[in-house]
Amino acid sequence: MAQHKVLGTETDYGITVRHQHDFNPVLASSTIINSYAGERARIQWSFDEESPGRDARGFGFEDSMPTELETGLVNVVLTNGARLYVDHAHPEYSTPECYDPLEAALYDKAGEVVMARAVASVRSIMPPEERMFIHKNNSDGKGNSYGSHENYLIPRDVPFGDIVKAMTGFFVTRQIFTGAGKVGAENGRPEVGYQVSQRADFFEEEVGLETTLKRPIINTRDEPHADSTKYRRLHVIIGDANLSETQTFLKLGSTALVLHALDEHALPEHLVLAEPVPTVWKVSHDTTLGYVFKLDDGRTMTALEAQWQYLEWATKYLHGSDLDSVFADVVTLWEQVLGDLEIDPLRTADRLDWTAKLRLLEGFIARDGLEWNDPKLRLLDLQYHDVDPERGLYHRLVRNRRMERLFTDEEVAKAVRRPPERTRAYFRGECVARFRESLVAANWDSLVFDVGEDALKRVPMMEPLRGTKALVGSLLEASETPADLLRSLGGDHG
Repeated sequence: MAQHKVLGTETDYGITVRHQHDFNPVLASSTIINSYAGERARIQWSFDEESPGRDARGFGFEDSMPTELETGLVNVVLTNGARLYVDHAHPEYSTPECYDPLEAALYDKAGEVVMARAVASVRSIMPPEERMFIHKNNSDGKGNSYGSHENYLIPRDVPFGDIVKAMTGFFVTRQIFTGAGKVGAENGRPEVGYQVSQRADFFEEEVGLETTLKRPIINTRDEPHADSTKYRRLHVIIGDANLSETQTFLKLGSTALVLHALDEHALPEHLVLAEPVPTVWKVSHDTTLGYVFKLDDGRTMTALEAQWQYLEWATKYLHGSDLDSVFADVVTLWEQVLGDLEIDPLRTADRLDWTAKLRLLEGFIARDGLEWNDPKLRLLDLQYHDVDPERGLYHRLVRNRRMERLFTDEEVAKAVRRPPERTRAYFRGECVARFRESLVAANWDSLVFDVGEDALKRVPMMEPLRGTKALVGSLLEASETPADLLRSLGGDHG
Protein backbone atom coordinates (compact mmCIF):
# COMPACT_ATOMS: atom_id res chain seq x y z
CA MET A 1 0.00 0.00 0.00
CA ALA A 2 1.36 3.42 -0.97
CA GLN A 3 2.13 5.81 1.85
CA HIS A 4 -0.55 8.46 2.20
CA LYS A 5 0.39 11.81 0.68
CA VAL A 6 -0.27 14.47 3.30
CA LEU A 7 0.14 17.77 1.48
CA GLY A 8 -0.21 21.54 1.64
CA THR A 9 0.82 24.85 0.12
CA GLU A 10 2.83 27.92 1.14
CA THR A 11 2.08 31.19 -0.64
CA ASP A 12 3.99 34.46 -0.53
CA TYR A 13 1.62 37.28 -1.43
CA GLY A 14 2.67 40.41 -3.28
CA ILE A 15 2.21 43.63 -1.34
CA THR A 16 2.34 47.31 -2.25
CA VAL A 17 1.00 50.63 -0.99
CA ARG A 18 -0.11 53.34 -3.39
CA HIS A 19 1.07 56.90 -2.67
CA GLN A 20 3.39 55.82 0.15
CA HIS A 21 6.83 57.00 -0.96
CA ASP A 22 8.70 55.44 1.96
CA PHE A 23 7.01 52.06 1.44
CA ASN A 24 8.71 49.36 3.50
CA PRO A 25 7.56 45.85 2.51
CA VAL A 26 8.64 44.26 5.81
CA LEU A 27 6.71 46.81 7.85
CA ALA A 28 3.72 46.59 5.54
CA SER A 29 3.73 42.79 5.73
CA SER A 30 3.97 42.94 9.52
CA THR A 31 1.01 45.29 9.57
CA ILE A 32 -1.01 42.84 7.49
CA ILE A 33 -0.32 39.94 9.86
CA ASN A 34 -1.02 41.99 12.95
CA SER A 35 -4.25 43.40 11.49
CA TYR A 36 -5.92 40.11 10.73
CA ALA A 37 -9.00 40.10 12.93
CA GLY A 38 -9.80 36.40 12.72
CA GLU A 39 -9.29 33.94 15.54
CA ARG A 40 -5.62 33.22 16.02
CA ALA A 41 -2.80 32.91 18.53
CA ARG A 42 0.20 35.18 18.25
CA ILE A 43 2.95 32.89 19.46
CA GLN A 44 6.60 32.25 18.83
CA TRP A 45 7.44 29.91 15.98
CA SER A 46 9.88 27.34 17.32
CA PHE A 47 12.84 26.40 15.11
CA ASP A 48 14.27 23.89 17.58
CA GLU A 49 13.53 20.88 15.35
CA GLU A 50 13.84 22.61 11.97
CA SER A 51 16.80 22.29 9.62
CA PRO A 52 16.29 24.30 6.41
CA GLY A 53 19.94 23.83 5.45
CA ARG A 54 19.85 20.04 5.31
CA ASP A 55 20.22 18.80 1.74
CA ALA A 56 18.54 15.63 0.48
CA ARG A 57 21.69 14.80 -1.48
CA GLY A 58 23.51 14.22 1.81
CA PHE A 59 25.25 17.51 2.38
CA GLY A 60 24.41 21.00 3.58
CA PHE A 61 24.21 22.74 6.92
CA GLU A 62 21.92 20.79 9.20
CA ASP A 63 22.09 23.31 12.01
CA SER A 64 21.70 26.43 9.87
CA MET A 65 19.08 28.85 11.09
CA PRO A 66 16.65 30.92 9.08
CA THR A 67 17.47 34.51 8.29
CA GLU A 68 16.13 37.20 10.56
CA LEU A 69 13.08 37.76 8.38
CA GLU A 70 12.11 34.11 8.73
CA THR A 71 12.31 33.85 12.50
CA GLY A 72 8.59 34.28 13.05
CA LEU A 73 8.86 37.51 15.02
CA VAL A 74 5.56 38.39 13.35
CA ASN A 75 3.81 35.06 13.42
CA VAL A 76 0.34 33.79 14.17
CA VAL A 77 -1.23 30.35 14.10
CA LEU A 78 -4.87 30.30 13.04
CA THR A 79 -7.73 28.19 14.35
CA ASN A 80 -7.77 26.33 11.03
CA GLY A 81 -4.25 25.07 11.77
CA ALA A 82 -2.54 27.36 9.24
CA ARG A 83 0.44 29.64 9.80
CA LEU A 84 0.33 33.34 8.88
CA TYR A 85 3.62 35.23 9.09
CA VAL A 86 6.20 37.51 7.47
CA ASP A 87 8.68 35.73 5.20
CA HIS A 88 11.28 37.56 3.08
CA ALA A 89 9.32 40.83 3.19
CA HIS A 90 6.07 39.17 2.11
CA PRO A 91 3.01 38.11 4.05
CA GLU A 92 2.84 34.33 3.78
CA TYR A 93 0.00 31.92 4.37
CA SER A 94 0.91 28.27 4.87
CA THR A 95 -2.03 25.91 4.80
CA PRO A 96 -2.55 23.31 7.50
CA GLU A 97 -1.57 19.77 6.63
CA CYS A 98 -4.31 18.37 4.40
CA TYR A 99 -5.48 14.81 3.82
CA ASP A 100 -6.04 14.96 0.07
CA PRO A 101 -5.69 17.35 -2.91
CA LEU A 102 -9.30 18.56 -2.74
CA GLU A 103 -8.93 19.52 0.91
CA ALA A 104 -5.60 21.22 0.16
CA ALA A 105 -7.20 23.27 -2.63
CA LEU A 106 -9.93 24.35 -0.20
CA TYR A 107 -7.50 25.49 2.47
CA ASP A 108 -5.36 27.24 -0.15
CA LYS A 109 -8.47 29.21 -1.15
CA ALA A 110 -9.12 29.99 2.53
CA GLY A 111 -5.76 31.76 2.59
CA GLU A 112 -7.00 34.26 0.01
CA VAL A 113 -9.93 35.13 2.26
CA VAL A 114 -7.59 35.54 5.23
CA MET A 115 -5.43 37.97 3.24
CA ALA A 116 -8.43 39.87 1.87
CA ARG A 117 -9.80 40.36 5.36
CA ALA A 118 -6.43 41.44 6.70
CA VAL A 119 -5.87 44.06 3.98
CA ALA A 120 -9.42 45.38 4.48
CA SER A 121 -8.63 45.91 8.17
CA VAL A 122 -5.41 47.74 7.32
CA ARG A 123 -7.13 50.05 4.86
CA SER A 124 -9.58 51.19 7.52
CA ILE A 125 -6.72 52.75 9.52
CA MET A 126 -4.62 54.13 6.64
CA PRO A 127 -4.64 57.76 5.46
CA PRO A 128 -7.28 58.25 2.74
CA GLU A 129 -4.70 59.06 0.09
CA GLU A 130 -2.88 55.75 0.64
CA ARG A 131 -4.15 52.31 -0.30
CA MET A 132 -2.63 48.88 0.32
CA PHE A 133 -2.97 46.06 -2.22
CA ILE A 134 -2.38 42.34 -1.82
CA HIS A 135 -1.93 40.13 -4.87
CA LYS A 136 -1.80 36.37 -5.14
CA ASN A 137 0.84 36.32 -7.87
CA ASN A 138 4.54 35.55 -8.30
CA SER A 139 6.24 38.59 -9.80
CA ASP A 140 6.35 42.32 -9.17
CA GLY A 141 7.21 43.05 -12.80
CA LYS A 142 10.53 44.56 -11.75
CA GLY A 143 12.63 41.41 -11.84
CA ASN A 144 11.61 40.04 -8.44
CA SER A 145 9.77 36.76 -7.98
CA TYR A 146 8.22 35.27 -4.86
CA GLY A 147 7.10 31.75 -4.34
CA SER A 148 4.07 29.54 -4.27
CA HIS A 149 5.35 26.28 -2.86
CA GLU A 150 3.80 22.83 -2.50
CA ASN A 151 4.68 20.15 0.01
CA TYR A 152 4.13 16.40 -0.30
CA LEU A 153 5.04 13.85 2.35
CA ILE A 154 6.73 10.87 0.73
CA PRO A 155 8.53 7.77 2.05
CA ARG A 156 12.12 8.21 3.18
CA ASP A 157 13.12 5.04 1.33
CA VAL A 158 12.36 6.52 -2.12
CA PRO A 159 15.85 7.38 -3.45
CA PHE A 160 16.19 11.09 -4.07
CA GLY A 161 17.85 10.40 -7.42
CA ASP A 162 14.68 8.62 -8.52
CA ILE A 163 12.65 11.70 -7.57
CA VAL A 164 14.88 13.88 -9.74
CA LYS A 165 14.61 11.55 -12.73
CA ALA A 166 10.86 11.05 -12.43
CA MET A 167 9.67 14.51 -11.50
CA THR A 168 11.85 16.95 -13.49
CA GLY A 169 10.06 16.32 -16.77
CA PHE A 170 6.70 16.34 -15.05
CA PHE A 171 7.31 19.70 -13.35
CA VAL A 172 8.67 21.32 -16.51
CA THR A 173 5.66 20.28 -18.59
CA ARG A 174 2.81 20.55 -16.08
CA GLN A 175 2.98 24.34 -16.31
CA ILE A 176 0.59 24.14 -19.28
CA PHE A 177 -2.16 23.58 -16.70
CA THR A 178 -0.55 25.16 -13.61
CA GLY A 179 0.56 28.51 -15.03
CA ALA A 180 -1.07 31.76 -13.92
CA GLY A 181 -0.09 33.70 -17.06
CA LYS A 182 2.06 36.81 -17.36
CA VAL A 183 2.55 39.78 -19.67
CA GLY A 184 6.18 40.05 -20.81
CA ALA A 185 9.39 38.31 -19.77
CA GLU A 186 11.88 38.84 -16.93
CA ASN A 187 15.24 37.66 -15.63
CA GLY A 188 17.03 38.21 -18.94
CA ARG A 189 14.80 35.88 -20.94
CA PRO A 190 13.85 36.78 -24.54
CA GLU A 191 11.02 39.25 -24.97
CA VAL A 192 7.54 37.83 -25.29
CA GLY A 193 4.11 39.42 -25.31
CA TYR A 194 2.42 36.92 -23.02
CA GLN A 195 3.47 33.62 -21.47
CA VAL A 196 1.96 30.68 -19.62
CA SER A 197 3.79 30.87 -16.28
CA GLN A 198 4.78 33.67 -13.92
CA ARG A 199 7.67 31.70 -12.45
CA ALA A 200 9.25 30.00 -15.47
CA ASP A 201 11.69 32.81 -16.29
CA PHE A 202 13.28 32.56 -12.86
CA PHE A 203 14.52 28.94 -12.85
CA GLU A 204 18.24 28.58 -13.40
CA GLU A 205 19.28 25.20 -11.97
CA GLU A 206 18.16 21.61 -12.37
CA VAL A 207 18.68 20.57 -8.73
CA GLY A 208 19.60 22.64 -5.68
CA LEU A 209 18.83 23.87 -2.18
CA GLU A 210 18.09 27.52 -2.94
CA THR A 211 14.59 28.98 -3.13
CA THR A 212 15.28 32.67 -3.78
CA LEU A 213 18.45 32.61 -5.92
CA LYS A 214 19.46 30.20 -8.67
CA ARG A 215 16.08 28.57 -8.24
CA PRO A 216 16.14 24.83 -9.05
CA ILE A 217 13.49 22.73 -10.76
CA ILE A 218 13.93 20.13 -8.00
CA ASN A 219 14.50 21.58 -4.54
CA THR A 220 16.65 19.48 -2.21
CA ARG A 221 15.58 20.83 1.18
CA ASP A 222 15.35 17.81 3.47
CA GLU A 223 13.14 18.99 6.29
CA PRO A 224 10.20 16.61 6.71
CA HIS A 225 8.48 18.24 9.72
CA ALA A 226 7.77 14.66 10.78
CA ASP A 227 9.60 11.47 11.73
CA SER A 228 12.70 11.76 9.55
CA THR A 229 13.33 8.02 9.64
CA LYS A 230 10.03 7.38 7.83
CA TYR A 231 9.35 10.50 5.78
CA ARG A 232 10.82 13.09 3.52
CA ARG A 233 8.95 16.21 2.40
CA LEU A 234 9.16 17.04 -1.28
CA HIS A 235 9.33 20.83 -1.26
CA VAL A 236 8.14 21.96 -4.70
CA ILE A 237 9.04 25.53 -5.64
CA ILE A 238 8.38 25.38 -9.38
CA GLY A 239 4.77 26.44 -9.66
CA ASP A 240 2.54 29.48 -9.84
CA ALA A 241 0.10 30.86 -7.29
CA ASN A 242 -3.32 29.99 -8.66
CA LEU A 243 -6.67 31.62 -8.02
CA SER A 244 -8.67 29.02 -9.93
CA GLU A 245 -9.88 26.37 -7.50
CA THR A 246 -10.07 23.78 -10.27
CA GLN A 247 -6.53 24.53 -11.32
CA THR A 248 -5.16 24.26 -7.79
CA PHE A 249 -6.91 20.92 -7.37
CA LEU A 250 -5.46 19.62 -10.64
CA LYS A 251 -1.97 20.88 -9.81
CA LEU A 252 -1.91 19.23 -6.41
CA GLY A 253 -3.82 16.11 -7.41
CA SER A 254 -1.80 15.25 -10.52
CA THR A 255 1.48 15.76 -8.65
CA ALA A 256 0.39 13.63 -5.70
CA LEU A 257 -0.78 10.90 -8.06
CA VAL A 258 2.51 10.79 -9.99
CA LEU A 259 4.34 10.62 -6.66
CA HIS A 260 2.14 7.69 -5.62
CA ALA A 261 3.04 5.93 -8.86
CA LEU A 262 6.72 6.63 -8.24
CA ASP A 263 6.47 5.16 -4.73
CA GLU A 264 4.95 1.98 -6.15
CA HIS A 265 7.44 1.65 -9.02
CA ALA A 266 4.57 2.17 -11.47
CA LEU A 267 6.28 4.63 -13.82
CA PRO A 268 7.56 2.47 -16.73
CA GLU A 269 10.21 5.03 -17.68
CA HIS A 270 11.38 8.56 -16.99
CA LEU A 271 11.06 11.40 -19.48
CA VAL A 272 14.55 12.83 -19.05
CA LEU A 273 14.90 16.22 -20.73
CA ALA A 274 18.07 17.02 -22.66
CA GLU A 275 18.05 20.66 -21.45
CA PRO A 276 15.62 21.05 -18.54
CA VAL A 277 16.32 24.67 -17.57
CA PRO A 278 15.86 26.36 -20.96
CA THR A 279 12.92 24.08 -21.64
CA VAL A 280 11.11 25.57 -18.63
CA TRP A 281 10.93 29.08 -20.08
CA LYS A 282 10.62 27.97 -23.70
CA VAL A 283 7.50 25.96 -22.89
CA SER A 284 6.11 28.95 -20.99
CA HIS A 285 6.81 31.39 -23.83
CA ASP A 286 4.78 29.39 -26.37
CA THR A 287 1.08 29.90 -25.65
CA THR A 288 0.18 27.71 -28.65
CA LEU A 289 1.74 24.79 -26.72
CA GLY A 290 3.56 23.70 -29.86
CA TYR A 291 7.16 24.03 -28.63
CA VAL A 292 9.10 20.82 -29.29
CA PHE A 293 11.93 19.85 -26.93
CA LYS A 294 14.43 17.01 -26.90
CA LEU A 295 14.69 14.15 -24.48
CA ASP A 296 18.01 12.72 -23.39
CA ASP A 297 17.44 9.63 -25.54
CA GLY A 298 17.01 11.69 -28.72
CA ARG A 299 13.22 11.65 -28.90
CA THR A 300 11.26 14.88 -29.21
CA MET A 301 7.88 15.88 -27.84
CA THR A 302 5.75 18.79 -26.70
CA ALA A 303 4.63 19.55 -23.16
CA LEU A 304 1.13 18.37 -24.10
CA GLU A 305 2.48 15.06 -25.35
CA ALA A 306 4.50 14.63 -22.18
CA GLN A 307 1.48 15.28 -20.00
CA TRP A 308 -0.64 12.81 -21.97
CA GLN A 309 2.06 10.25 -21.22
CA TYR A 310 2.11 11.04 -17.49
CA LEU A 311 -1.70 10.87 -17.46
CA GLU A 312 -1.63 7.44 -19.12
CA TRP A 313 0.82 6.10 -16.56
CA ALA A 314 -1.04 7.65 -13.64
CA THR A 315 -4.41 6.34 -14.81
CA LYS A 316 -3.10 2.81 -15.25
CA TYR A 317 -1.57 2.94 -11.79
CA LEU A 318 -4.77 4.33 -10.24
CA HIS A 319 -6.91 1.52 -11.64
CA GLY A 320 -4.79 -1.04 -9.80
CA SER A 321 -4.49 0.92 -6.55
CA ASP A 322 -6.63 1.43 -3.46
CA LEU A 323 -6.40 5.24 -3.49
CA ASP A 324 -9.35 7.38 -2.45
CA SER A 325 -11.97 8.28 -5.04
CA VAL A 326 -10.74 11.88 -5.11
CA PHE A 327 -7.96 10.72 -7.43
CA ALA A 328 -10.52 9.43 -9.94
CA ASP A 329 -11.77 13.02 -10.10
CA VAL A 330 -8.17 14.15 -10.64
CA VAL A 331 -7.62 11.95 -13.71
CA THR A 332 -11.02 12.88 -15.15
CA LEU A 333 -10.23 16.58 -14.85
CA TRP A 334 -6.67 16.04 -16.10
CA GLU A 335 -7.93 14.32 -19.25
CA GLN A 336 -10.58 16.99 -19.88
CA VAL A 337 -8.11 19.85 -19.53
CA LEU A 338 -5.47 18.25 -21.76
CA GLY A 339 -8.10 17.49 -24.37
CA ASP A 340 -9.32 21.09 -24.41
CA LEU A 341 -5.78 22.49 -24.45
CA GLU A 342 -5.04 20.29 -27.46
CA ILE A 343 -8.03 21.64 -29.41
CA ASP A 344 -7.69 25.29 -28.36
CA PRO A 345 -6.11 26.54 -25.11
CA LEU A 346 -8.87 29.13 -24.71
CA ARG A 347 -11.38 26.30 -24.24
CA THR A 348 -9.92 26.06 -20.70
CA ALA A 349 -10.53 29.75 -19.88
CA ASP A 350 -13.23 28.73 -17.39
CA ARG A 351 -10.75 26.58 -15.42
CA LEU A 352 -7.16 27.85 -15.88
CA ASP A 353 -5.82 31.23 -14.80
CA TRP A 354 -3.42 31.66 -17.71
CA THR A 355 -6.06 31.15 -20.37
CA ALA A 356 -8.73 33.10 -18.47
CA LYS A 357 -6.38 36.05 -18.24
CA LEU A 358 -5.30 35.68 -21.86
CA ARG A 359 -8.91 35.86 -23.03
CA LEU A 360 -9.49 38.99 -20.93
CA LEU A 361 -6.37 40.73 -22.20
CA GLU A 362 -7.02 39.82 -25.82
CA GLY A 363 -10.44 41.41 -25.40
CA PHE A 364 -8.86 44.68 -24.26
CA ILE A 365 -6.33 44.50 -27.10
CA ALA A 366 -9.10 44.09 -29.67
CA ARG A 367 -11.27 46.81 -28.13
CA ASP A 368 -8.62 49.46 -27.56
CA GLY A 369 -6.05 48.59 -30.22
CA LEU A 370 -3.31 47.92 -27.65
CA GLU A 371 0.10 46.30 -28.11
CA TRP A 372 1.37 43.70 -25.66
CA ASN A 373 3.92 46.17 -24.27
CA ASP A 374 1.22 48.67 -23.31
CA PRO A 375 1.43 49.51 -19.58
CA LYS A 376 -2.34 49.17 -19.35
CA LEU A 377 -2.04 45.44 -20.01
CA ARG A 378 0.55 45.03 -17.26
CA LEU A 379 -1.81 46.80 -14.87
CA LEU A 380 -4.69 44.53 -15.88
CA ASP A 381 -2.39 41.52 -15.50
CA LEU A 382 -1.73 42.55 -11.91
CA GLN A 383 -5.36 43.36 -11.20
CA TYR A 384 -6.36 39.82 -12.09
CA HIS A 385 -4.56 38.67 -8.92
CA ASP A 386 -5.95 41.25 -6.46
CA VAL A 387 -7.43 39.40 -3.47
CA ASP A 388 -9.96 42.17 -2.96
CA PRO A 389 -13.26 40.69 -4.18
CA GLU A 390 -14.36 44.11 -5.39
CA ARG A 391 -11.23 44.77 -7.47
CA GLY A 392 -9.76 41.48 -8.60
CA LEU A 393 -10.50 40.53 -12.20
CA TYR A 394 -10.56 36.85 -11.25
CA HIS A 395 -13.36 37.62 -8.81
CA ARG A 396 -15.23 39.46 -11.55
CA LEU A 397 -15.08 36.33 -13.71
CA VAL A 398 -16.44 34.26 -10.81
CA ARG A 399 -19.34 36.69 -10.29
CA ASN A 400 -20.14 36.53 -14.00
CA ARG A 401 -20.04 32.68 -13.88
CA ARG A 402 -17.15 32.59 -16.32
CA MET A 403 -14.85 30.65 -13.97
CA GLU A 404 -15.68 27.25 -12.53
CA ARG A 405 -15.60 26.75 -8.78
CA LEU A 406 -15.22 23.67 -6.63
CA PHE A 407 -16.30 25.21 -3.34
CA THR A 408 -19.09 27.40 -2.04
CA ASP A 409 -18.40 30.61 -0.14
CA GLU A 410 -19.75 28.86 2.95
CA GLU A 411 -17.28 25.99 2.60
CA VAL A 412 -14.38 28.41 2.23
CA ALA A 413 -15.55 30.48 5.21
CA LYS A 414 -15.68 27.33 7.34
CA ALA A 415 -12.14 26.41 6.24
CA VAL A 416 -10.98 29.86 7.39
CA ARG A 417 -12.22 29.05 10.89
CA ARG A 418 -11.96 25.29 11.29
CA PRO A 419 -9.03 22.89 10.76
CA PRO A 420 -8.97 19.75 8.62
CA GLU A 421 -10.18 16.80 10.69
CA ARG A 422 -8.02 13.99 9.27
CA THR A 423 -4.50 15.27 10.05
CA ARG A 424 -2.60 16.63 13.07
CA ALA A 425 -3.73 20.11 11.99
CA TYR A 426 -6.96 19.35 13.82
CA PHE A 427 -5.16 19.17 17.16
CA ARG A 428 -3.18 22.36 16.45
CA GLY A 429 -6.20 24.35 15.32
CA GLU A 430 -8.40 23.20 18.19
CA CYS A 431 -5.71 24.04 20.73
CA VAL A 432 -5.47 27.54 19.27
CA ALA A 433 -9.25 27.91 19.47
CA ARG A 434 -9.57 26.55 23.00
CA PHE A 435 -6.30 27.24 24.80
CA ARG A 436 -4.56 30.09 22.98
CA GLU A 437 -3.70 31.94 26.19
CA SER A 438 -1.60 28.98 27.32
CA LEU A 439 0.20 28.40 24.02
CA VAL A 440 3.67 29.92 23.95
CA ALA A 441 5.30 28.33 20.89
CA ALA A 442 4.56 26.07 17.98
CA ASN A 443 5.94 24.53 14.86
CA TRP A 444 4.54 21.97 12.44
CA ASP A 445 5.42 19.00 14.63
CA SER A 446 4.92 20.28 18.19
CA LEU A 447 3.04 22.66 20.47
CA VAL A 448 4.44 24.19 23.66
CA PHE A 449 2.13 25.03 26.58
CA ASP A 450 2.54 27.07 29.74
CA VAL A 451 0.21 25.52 32.32
CA GLY A 452 1.59 27.37 35.31
CA GLU A 453 4.19 24.82 36.31
CA ASP A 454 7.94 25.29 36.61
CA ALA A 455 8.63 23.94 33.13
CA LEU A 456 6.89 24.47 29.83
CA LYS A 457 5.12 21.41 28.40
CA ARG A 458 5.89 20.32 24.86
CA VAL A 459 3.50 18.08 22.95
CA PRO A 460 5.27 16.41 20.00
CA MET A 461 3.27 15.69 16.85
CA MET A 462 5.66 13.74 14.67
CA GLU A 463 2.99 11.71 12.87
CA PRO A 464 0.94 13.88 10.48
CA LEU A 465 -1.97 11.40 10.47
CA ARG A 466 -2.33 11.48 14.24
CA GLY A 467 -3.88 14.32 16.21
CA THR A 468 -7.04 13.87 14.12
CA LYS A 469 -10.60 14.47 15.26
CA ALA A 470 -11.18 10.72 15.43
CA LEU A 471 -8.21 10.27 17.75
CA VAL A 472 -8.25 13.37 19.99
CA GLY A 473 -11.66 14.98 19.49
CA SER A 474 -13.21 13.43 22.59
CA LEU A 475 -10.14 14.32 24.68
CA LEU A 476 -10.39 17.94 23.64
CA GLU A 477 -14.12 18.06 24.38
CA ALA A 478 -13.53 16.61 27.84
CA SER A 479 -10.67 19.01 28.72
CA GLU A 480 -11.66 22.29 30.35
CA THR A 481 -8.05 23.45 30.67
CA PRO A 482 -4.80 22.73 28.87
CA ALA A 483 -3.59 21.00 32.02
CA ASP A 484 -6.55 18.64 31.75
CA LEU A 485 -5.65 17.95 28.15
CA LEU A 486 -2.01 17.22 28.93
CA ARG A 487 -2.98 14.85 31.73
CA SER A 488 -5.31 13.01 29.34
CA LEU A 489 -2.60 12.79 26.69
CA GLY A 490 -0.15 11.38 29.23
CA GLY A 491 3.15 10.57 27.50
CA ASP A 492 4.17 11.12 23.91
CA HIS A 493 0.97 11.33 21.89
CA GLY A 494 2.45 13.27 18.96
